[in-house]
This record gives sequence, structure tokens and C-alpha cells, in this order.
Amino acid sequence: MAKSWVNSAERIGADLHLELSGPGGRRAALTRALRDAVRSGRLAPGTRLPPYRSLAADLGVARNTVADAYAELVAEGWLTARQGAGTRVAERAEPLRPAERVAPRSPRTPPRARGPRHDLRQGTPDASAFPRAAWLASYRRALQQAPNEVFGPGDPAGRVELREALTEYLARARGVRTEPGRIVICSGFAHALRLLFAQDTGRGRGTDSGAGRGRSRGVLRGPLAVEAYGLGFHRELLAAAGVRTVPLPLDEDGARVDRLARERAVLLTPAHQFPTGGPLHPERRAAVIDWARARGGVILEDDYDGEFRYDRKPVGAVQGLDPERVIFIGSVSKSLSPAVRLGWMVLPERYVNAVLAAKGEREAWASVLDQLSLADFIVSGAYDRHVRRMRQRYRSRRDRLVTALAEQAPHIEVTGVAAGLHAVLRLPPGTERSTLKAATWQGIALDGLAEFRHPGATEPDMPVRDGLVVGCATPSEHAYGAALEALCGVLPPGEERGSDGG
Repeated sequence: MAKSWVNSAERIGADLHLELSGPGGRRAALTRALRDAVRSGRLAPGTRLPPYRSLAADLGVARNTVADAYAELVAEGWLTARQGAGTRVAERAEPLRPAERVAPRSPRTPPRARGPRHDLRQGTPDASAFPRAAWLASYRRALQQAPNEVFGPGDPAGRVELREALTEYLARARGVRTEPGRIVICSGFAHALRLLFAQDTGRGRGTDSGAGRGRSRGVLRGPLAVEAYGLGFHRELLAAAGVRTVPLPLDEDGARVDRLARERAVLLTPAHQFPTGGPLHPERRAAVIDWARARGGVILEDDYDGEFRYDRKPVGAVQGLDPERVIFIGSVSKSLSPAVRLGWMVLPERYVNAVLAAKGEREAWASVLDQLSLADFIVSGAYDRHVRRMRQRYRSRRDRLVTALAEQAPHIEVTGVAAGLHAVLRLPPGTERSTLKAATWQGIALDGLAEFRHPGATEPDMPVRDGLVVGCATPSEHAYGAALEALCGVLPPGEERGSDGG
């Protein structure tokens, strides 16, 4: 027998008759009936729906049946749910069809790719904050002062001016112990991994350090221990080079380095674990150095956003504990811009010649003029000023996210330390996929935590976590508030409190 809802509709000011009929169970019938009511316009955008308990009592169904139906419609984009505001019909309950998404343009207007309405993907700094004037001033000075040799073939180690500037800066800001001769410039972290692990890197080019033509083995070999959560792109790059990666479990103190065994190397993000957000505990920092010494292994330290700690002074590099056991890798992709395409490796002395041999006789990756510009940018103090400015901006972004969640979704927790360009939101178990689906329907680009999990990570060593990785730095300043508002609108609802929740 079909069930109808009358009383609850009267309480929310809507003349609505809801029939629970058709195939499937009661939840499917309720979901279908609510969807039809929204689609037909009987439930207008912004209309508040009754609490779980009220509707369940009116229809004679279980409270969880109503809660599940609401959650499914939130995930599909028909409804929105916020703590204190209840569950409402979405402002645009029916997502745009593909044909409606293309704005009309004149024949003279070139086609342009349309991105998401709100971009909260991790990994990108605020592009609008690039210091154009200061960078242009450094570029002009570098160009005016450049010796003629700059316009010839580049040194594969990188310009000495940049390596000298980095030696001073990394010692002062990150606690790195090195000298210019042990720094090799690259085009970013992925390039560094390719140089260290790629097979057949010689490719017939002239090399040094006894590495001949058709080099068949990378500078380093696997197996390589990696954190159980990290960038899939890096794992794919390593797999393509024939390197087997072994996941290390993570807990509140960072990577479980006590699980290291017969691996030859370990890749860590000790300043701010990516993506879960915690630093490596001091005891584990010392322990991984002890492992490298005892095993004859090497630590790859990814310092991807080491400058951006907001609650205290940034943690110094593990490399400072033993420069002969750590390869320290950094870049300006997060602090400045990925478009600059400059990074560096601070190497133990025994690896310098092998890495230079892997690069070849001439610099084929990093622009020499960009290297000189970055050197001037650092020496002039412009880089420090930019990092301080962006540290304040990104801290404010994170604070605004935490405040918005406290007000609109207090059941959602921000995990990890106050650092970096992203934040991880812990979701109720089993809600990550539906939340991502809801975000997509509402035009929000977002990453789920599951995307970063190593496929070899197993329970109970590494429990599955539901969460969102939110790029606080990605939107421009003027777009950030609207992005937060949209994000809070697709988060799964919390448990009801009292009869007027939901």
C-alpha cells in the first residue's frame, strides 16, 4: 500500500503529497518520490525538508530510511545539508546538461576549455599571487648582468649563481648542510625521480663518472619504501622505471619507519606528510637515519611545502642530521609557481657524478635565464618576502576553512598540523564517494583521500580513511569564499540532535 506524506509538508509550508510506490524497497521509493517532487517543481529550490524523525513518523518508515534517502539526494546534487540549516532543496537542483554548459560565443571567439566552477584541487599555489613585478625586476637584473657564456650550452649541474644562493638559503631556512658542488638543478620533483631511478638514462650521450653509453641502470635501485598515502603520479613514474614500491603505514607520528627492512631507499615527506598532514616525529627522524646508516640505505626527503608551517617555525630538514644519507629534493612549484619549473637535489657526495651523468653533458631541462632570475630573486630577499606573504595568506585560508566548518559542518574534522597548501577533512565512514559525486554535480573540483592510497596498503596496518583533500591555495582570493560555501553545501550531514535536526 502506498504511503503518503501530508503533515510534514504542512509544517514546512508546502502543499505536497508524496507517494511511496513503484519497484524497490522503501528507501528507493522515497528517494524516487523526493527526486520527482524536486524535478516537477513541487519542491522549490531552497525549500527546507522535514527532519528525519518527523518524516519517518509520518510515513511509517525507519529513521535511517529517510536519512539514507536524504544522503543519496545530497550526493546527487538535488539537496544540500548543513548543520543548523537542515536539509534543503539545492538552489539548482537539476544539474546543467552538457549542451547547456557551453556559453554562446561569436564566430571570432576562439574555443576555450571551461574549468570547474570552484577549483579546490590540491597541489597548486594561488596563481594570481605570483610576484610579477619582483620577478620581472630579478629577470632584468639577471639578463643585464649575465656573462656571455650564459647564452651557450648550459652546465648540467645548474648555474653556480643559483647553487650558491640555494646553499645559503637552504641552510638558513631549512637547516640543510651542503655546498654548491653537491647541488644539482632539475625541473622539479618528478624530474629528480626520473634522474635517480630511470633505466637506460645514458641514451648514447657523453657521460662522466665511468657511466658509458646505453646506461642500463638508474642511480638508485628498488625496492623503495614509500608512505602508504602519497601521489599516485610518483608511484606510476617509479613503476615505469621498474622500481617496486613498498608502502609504510602511517599514524599520528608520521611514517612507521620501524617497518623498514631490506629496502634500499625510502621516500618521505617528513616536514608535512602528504596528504595526511602530520610531521615525522623527532624519534622517527633519528630512527630513519639509524636505519640508513646500518643498512647502507638512502633517504629521499621530499620538502614539497616545508616553508609553510603556520603554528610554529617550520621543522628543519632531516638532511641536516646526516647529509651523506639523505637526498634532499625541493622546488619552487608550491612556494612560487609550477610554471617556473625549477627544483634542486642536495646530494651525498657519492651520488653527484652519477646524477650529472644521468642528465648528460648539457642542460636540457631548466632554463638558464630562469636559474639566474631565481638566484637574484633569492639573494635580493624577494623570495623570503614572497614566502612570508604567502604564508600569511595561506594561513588565513586554512583558518577560514576551519571557521566555515565549525559553523556549518561541525561534525567534519580538519586533520593534521596547520601547514601546507591543503587540508584534509575527515569524513564519516563510507561517505567519500558520495561526497565527491555531489561535489562534481555542483561544479566543485576536489580530490578524495582514497586516490592517494598505495594499492599495496592493507588493513589492519593501514586502516582505510574516508576524507577530502582540499586545496586551500588553489582559488584566487576573491573566489575562495564562494568555494568554501559550495564545499560546505556538499558535505555529508551529521547525526541529528533533537527533533528539529536534519
